[in-house]
Amino acid sequence: MSLPPPPLAPPLAPPLAPRRGPRPLPLHLNLALLRGMGAALSLDPLAGPGIGMPSSPGSPSWSDAWPISKAGRAEMARIAAELAAGGHPPERFRAAVLRRLARQDRALIAGLAAYRRHPYQRDVPPVPVLWQEGDSRLLDYGGDGPPLLMVPSLVNRAEVLDLMAGHSMLRWLATQGFRVLLLDWGWPEPAARRFTLTDYVAGRLERALAAPALAGLGPLALAGYCMGGLLALGAALRRPDRLRGLALLATPWDFHAGPPGTRERALALAALLPGLEPLLAAQGALPVDAIQTLFAGLDPWAIAAKFRAFAALDPASPRAAQFVALEDWLNDGIPLAAPVAREALGGWYGRNEPARLDWRIAGAVVDPAALALPSFVAIPRADRIVPPDSALALAARLPGPRVLPVGAGHIGMAAGSRAGTQLWQPLRDWLHGL
Repeated sequence: MSLPPPPLAPPLAPPLAPRRGPRPLPLHLNLALLRGMGAALSLDPLAGPGIGMPSSPGSPSWSDAWPISKAGRAEMARIAAELAAGGHPPERFRAAVLRRLARQDRALIAGLAAYRRHPYQRDVPPVPVLWQEGDSRLLDYGGDGPPLLMVPSLVNRAEVLDLMAGHSMLRWLATQGFRVLLLDWGWPEPAARRFTLTDYVAGRLERALAAPALAGLGPLALAGYCMGGLLALGAALRRPDRLRGLALLATPWDFHAGPPGTRERALALAALLPGLEPLLAAQGALPVDAIQTLFAGLDPWAIAAKFRAFAALDPASPRAAQFVALEDWLNDGIPLAAPVAREALGGWYGRNEPARLDWRIAGAVVDPAALALPSFVAIPRADRIVPPDSALALAARLPGPRVLPVGAGHIGMAAGSRAGTQLWQPLRDWLHGL
């Protein structure tokens, strides 16, 4: 009599996938390199003969306009004068700056390595799906009370609103007397890669609002974050009968309003569209790394700076875990359907169609002045993605909104360590007031 074969050993758990961020990594490393090289080159004229780069017949004159601007040369002259007045040899100043650049490079590499090997993994309880179309899902975070539907952006995953265990806007609101729902747009499947903004607003968002599972809940409060605010506004103007209020969080409107250079940067983004067309045609979408590259252009040095700061954190601290959670979310983006990319870059940034009242959904102008609902507008004062003036233009167009200035940035407002007091609680109070 033969014995039965021994049971198979359970498969080994797959290793954690290495983090790929910050994306695109080569871009951020090269930006840090260029910054250091630019700083080193600018010091050469201060160093004097024998210290700077040797000159030779036909080589550029480092005291002329290239590669240092007129403003840069003026600043160099000021530094040289102060060094001379203090009796400091220029070569010692140059050496000190180079040592500082080397320290910053070491801190950047240390921060990147610490992020990529950090043990944090997002672990939050799953939530029920009430409705699904393509890869878009209507998620139910539970809670008792009037319904609230959150609409995120199309270019990042919705997890920023449900960031991590113990720090989730959606799960917190579900404990505050609301039935909390989320429209998770998901990854654009082949059919969605042909979607326009009208397809998203008058299509998927409106069909989610009409889902049978919501029929018995009564009118909803609708809240949109960033680009999701524009989509929520378009839906609110079309279906006010299904709603009782509209909240717009860090939502742009006037894409040419902001600090000096905002309009020029917006036009520069729009000017990239022809060069992106081969990519859009081939993939049917604007890839994640291309989107991240466009965002990096808003502040080219910010990524390196925050990873240098991360290198100094205790990896076991809650602050470090929150940093990793946010970076994981940022680096796990979503491609943008090609027609939407054309509308956003060309229509919003290039032609500023929302502020000019030229933006249309299903042929109808999107005009905030026509909104017949109570509204709430949260405006982060330190927002570099949506300048406060851009969002203030939306508040000025709405009839009698509740405007909340928030002392945070675009992401910190929704998911930062002080988001609970800065945004979640005021939003809760406004919703209860409805």
